[in-house]
Amino acid sequence: MPVRRRLLSLALALIVAGPFPARADTPAAKDVATIGDCLRKQDKGAGSQEADEAACLMRIAKPCMGGDETTASSRRQIECLDRERLVWDQIINDSYKTMMNALEPDQQAKLREMQRSWIHTRDLTCAFWYDYFQGTMANPMIAYCNNRETARRAIFLRIFAADIADRK
Repeated sequence: MPVRRRLLSLALALIVAGPFPARADTPAAKDVATIGDCLRKQDKGAGSQEADEAACLMRIAKPCMGGDETTASSRRQIECLDRERLVWDQIINDSYKTMMNALEPDQQAKLREMQRSWIHTRDLTCAFWYDYFQGTMANPMIAYCNNRETARRAIFLRIFAADIADRK
């Protein structure tokens, strides 16, 4: 009975303590500003999608890791990469909403299908790192892949959202 009583006490303590804090799903304002400033600077140069990626990718993650990702722990690398990915996710979501609000229903359906396909492909692509290396060293590689692929998609959709805004 002592084990049962301890489990009951633990359950009661958890109920009294309330819910666990949720993981942040929104990026920090300063992170949004950092990536936004970088992209706006790129807009002025009228560079390519690849140039935007080269200039703006790792703007949050690298300083978060102390400037040298090879010296950061795997856990720190993943945290920093996820922190930056949240900004790119927000850009995707904002661009997607802009597009959905401006497109015709048949184009909306195609955009929705395109995004679902991209999510599936990104997930398969990034999961391959674990399948290939099958170890903990793959986890930061998966986080880097998710960040990079999400940034690429954000920049891609941002181009369409900007075009839609320019047409109004």
